[in-house]
Amino acid sequence: MTTDARPTSDGSSALPAHDPATWRSVPASSTPIDHARVAQLLALEWERFTQQTGASGTHNVRAARVLPLGVTSSFQFWDPYPISINSAKGAWLTDVDGRPLLDLSMGFGAMLVGHLNPVVVEAVTKAMETGTLFVTPSPSATEAAERFQSRFGLDLLRFTNSGTESTMYAVRTARAVTHKHGIVKIEGGYHGGYDALAVSVKPDLADAGLEDFPTPVVPFDVESGIVHVVPYNNLERLEQILSAYGDELAAVVMEPVLENISIVLPDEGYLAGVRALCDAHGILLIFDEVKTGLTAGYAGAARRLGVTPDLVTLAKSIGGGLPLAAFGGKAEVMAAVTDGRMAHFGTYNGNPLVMAAALAVDEVCTEEALAGAESVNGRDLVDDSRAQLPRLQAHGLRGGRAELAVGSQPRHPHAPRPRRAVAGVAGAHASRHGPARRCVRGAGGRASGVTRLSRFGRDRTTQTLITTLPRARPSATWRIACGASARG
Repeated sequence: MTTDARPTSDGSSALPAHDPATWRSVPASSTPIDHARVAQLLALEWERFTQQTGASGTHNVRAARVLPLGVTSSFQFWDPYPISINSAKGAWLTDVDGRPLLDLSMGFGAMLVGHLNPVVVEAVTKAMETGTLFVTPSPSATEAAERFQSRFGLDLLRFTNSGTESTMYAVRTARAVTHKHGIVKIEGGYHGGYDALAVSVKPDLADAGLEDFPTPVVPFDVESGIVHVVPYNNLERLEQILSAYGDELAAVVMEPVLENISIVLPDEGYLAGVRALCDAHGILLIFDEVKTGLTAGYAGAARRLGVTPDLVTLAKSIGGGLPLAAFGGKAEVMAAVTDGRMAHFGTYNGNPLVMAAALAVDEVCTEEALAGAESVNGRDLVDDSRAQLPRLQAHGLRGGRAELAVGSQPRHPHAPRPRRAVAGVAGAHASRHGPARRCVRGAGGRASGVTRLSRFGRDRTTQTLITTLPRARPSATWRIACGASARG
C-alpha cells in the first residue's frame, strides 16, 4: 500500500520507516590495497586466461567479421576478447574450450531459476506444440498477467520484450498522464537503452560535478530531453529539484535498490520520502524492478520495502531466460494505455512460448523457495566469504571488503585498445568512475553522493573475487544460490 507520509505544516516530512533490514556497515577506516601486488596478480591471471581460452580468442576473430566487437551486446566484450559459451545447465556454463565455468552472473538475474530449468523447459516444449506466435489475445497471456497482478500488486499491466521497452513505455505513460515531459533519475542508475534514461549511468568523476549536486552527463549519441539527476539516498536534493522544476516534471524514475554500481540499499525512510515528495508535487513515481523483480523476494522490492510506486517495470528473472518484460501499476495511471493516450504495441508481446516460461517461473519461485534461497545467500555465503578472507590476504591483498568491491574489470595490459569492460560479477558491478567512487568516498562518515556501499554488495562481491582466485573451489551453496535448484 502507498505510504501515507505527507509533509507537515512546517514543511518537514514525517517519514515512516520501511524494512529495518536495509542497513549498511561501513568500516571507519581501512588499509589501502597494495596496487603493485594487485597488478602482479592480474598479470599472472591474464597470462592464465590467454593460455586457457584459445578457442574463445579464435571465435572472437571470426565473430568480429560480422558483429561489431564480435558480440551481440556491447557489455559482452572485454579486452583482449570475451569467453564464448557453447552450452549451459543449472549454474554452470561450458565454453568453446570445453571448460566448465560456474556462472556467477546468471544473466544479471535473468537466470534466477538456472539454465535449462526442467520446469521451464517442459512448459516451453509443450507450448511449442500449440504455436509460437499468435499475435492475438490468448489464455496463457491472461493467466500470466493475473499471476503478475497478484504477485506484484499491480492493478493493470502490459507485457513487453525487454527492460528497455518497459522503462520507455512507463516514461511515456507518465508523460501522457501528467502532460509534462521532464523526468528525474538517480545518478548511477541504469534503466536500459532508452535515450531519456541513458543519462549519468556511469559518469566519470571529471564530468559528474559535485557529489550532492551532480551534473547530468549525456552521451553524444543520446537525445535525452529534460532530465534532472539527483544522488541516491538524498531527499534534500530531490526536494530542491521537485520544488524548482515540478511544473515540467512527469516522473521520478529509480531503482528502489540501486544495482548498477553495486548493490546499494535505501536508507531508512528514503523511499517513503521519495513517495511523499512525488505526491506533494503531483509527480509520478516509477520503480525500475528489472533487476530486483524476483531477486528481491517473492513480490519484488517495492512490496518488500512497503512503498508503492505509480508504475513498476519488470524483466530478467520473470522470464526464465526468455525475452520477457512488463510494465504496470495503478489503474488510474494505466488508464492512459486503455484510452489510447499512450499507444503501446509489440508483435511479440505475450507470445505463447514466453508466457509458458513466465508461468513456469511463477511455479518455481514460490514464496517458500525464494525465502529458502535468501536464507542460503544471507547465512552460508556471507559467513563463507568472511571465513575466506585470509585466503585473499595470503595472495597479498591487504584491504578490507569495501576496497575489494571497488574497481571495474581490468583491461589486459597488452590490449590493443582501451575499452570500459562491463563486469557482471554476481549481479554487482562497481565501477572506478562516477557514482561508484562517490560511494566509497563516503565510507568513513555519512553517505556522500550516491551512498555508502551496502554490506550485501561488499560481501557478495568479495565472495565472487574469492571464487576467481587460483585453485578456489566454490561451495555447493554457491551453486544453489546461483540457480542450480530446479524447484523450490
